[in-house]
Amino acid sequence: MVVLRTLLGDALRDTRLRQHRTLREVSSAARVSLGYLSEVERGQKEASSELLASICRALGVRLSDVLRDVSEELAVVEPHPLPIPVLEAVPEPVPVSVHAVSDVVAAA
Repeated sequence: MVVLRTLLGDALRDTRLRQHRTLREVSSAARVSLGYLSEVERGQKEASSELLASICRALGVRLSDVLRDVSEELAVVEPHPLPIPVLEAVPEPVPVSVHAVSDVVAAA
């Protein structure tokens, strides 16, 4: 199963590498520790939206563009959900009082 943080990390790393930038350069610009940025890129840490925005600013890309690209990739690899079976409504039993049963028996 594909994990969203893995796809996000791959997208961020691909962007950084296309720009020929180092982890150190981007982590400094984003004000994120080098180790933490590395873990985000490897999909080992779940980055907050604020952290993702900071990394995207440091890379000069829009967070919405990164999220759109990741969403499109996720749509390709995500399994289709199984349909949820529709259950038919079962009528509730009509409560019968003890007195009603004895009245029917006595009438018979």
